[in-house]
Amino acid sequence: MNYLAHTFLSGDSDQVRIGNFIGDYVKGSDFNFYPEGIKKGIILHRHIDYFTDNHPVVQESKSRLIPFYHKYAGVIIDIFYDHFLSANWDFISSIPLKELAKITYRNLHDNYDILPEAIRRVVPSFIFNRWLEAYNTVEGIDLVLKKMSTVTSLPDFTDEAINTMILYYDKFREEFFEFFPDIVHYVTTTFDVHLYLSENFIVEFSEAEKKRS
Repeated sequence: MNYLAHTFLSGDSDQVRIGNFIGDYVKGSDFNFYPEGIKKGIILHRHIDYFTDNHPVVQESKSRLIPFYHKYAGVIIDIFYDHFLSANWDFISSIPLKELAKITYRNLHDNYDILPEAIRRVVPSFIFNRWLEAYNTVEGIDLVLKKMSTVTSLPDFTDEAINTMILYYDKFREEFFEFFPDIVHYVTTTFDVHLYLSENFIVEFSEAEKKRS
């Protein structure tokens, strides 16, 4: 899961949201240096990543990107899945995307001094370019991938990624909706996180729960 999904899966806690956001940048047991809410968010982030990376549906999605991205294929799928979360936001979430994004940008601004140094370098651009709202379109994904290839170790195979996304768009979307109820179930039952879920999604989520049991 990328930034948008991690933000959404943090629920209604500002501190959990901050911890989940910085999870990739806090190594080993360094999470113990943070307040309890942020610590919970960091641990939540690690569990979300492990659950996602080992999910069979995600593995299937990743297989289409491995020829270009190899070990980075999972990073691309995280971004693709953020697109489907954003593009179907009103069906999934009970809080508007712009509102949650505004809250998150304020959280990052207000807690800037305690953020890991590596993420501090990213946050100003992240807020200025309104990254959380950039996932909604394929063009936005193109922009995110190009920016990430300049500020991280992600190789620049953006054209190949976008072409693959367009070619298999319906299949990626199907896989996202097969996977997402599972990660929602995992987060809500394991970490007691209150998510902003829409009534429509809850109904569909309940149907998925019945099938699961």
